[in-house]
Amino acid sequence: MNLAHYLGLLHRAQMNLADAFRHVAAARQDEPDVKYLCEQQAKVCDGHADRLRPFAERYREQAEEEPDRLHSELFHGTRTGGLGLLRDLQDLYLMAVECDISWTVAGQAAQGARDGELLEVVTTCEGETAVQLQWLRTRMNQAAPQAFVVL
Repeated sequence: MNLAHYLGLLHRAQMNLADAFRHVAAARQDEPDVKYLCEQQAKVCDGHADRLRPFAERYREQAEEEPDRLHSELFHGTRTGGLGLLRDLQDLYLMAVECDISWTVAGQAAQGARDGELLEVVTTCEGETAVQLQWLRTRMNQAAPQAFVVL
């Protein structure tokens, strides 16, 4: 079943995003809002991965390397300075977009499989991912002028 493929993709993507959020939080001690919210969002991603676990077992999740490739190509570690913060947030945003579209596809598959439990998890987690994307977009908007305007 192809649903197993997307559950594997989504599960790995959530774990990788949590890891990336933690790296940015650890590197941004000088930006308390970023540190705190990245730590918080890492826990949200952990929760998403935990909520997927029963369905991964039910559908025999197929572990995929695609999210690992995305993580390794996008996220090489944190950077320093204002421009570094902007780039770190952009990397997180792109990784979160991967999760967002995977939630959408998993939701369609859950509807097709008539799996109401999975659809409920997808709906909740997709909404939380939308909040992550909104915060990242807002924080990038805040960081951009500081990164590009030299006083």
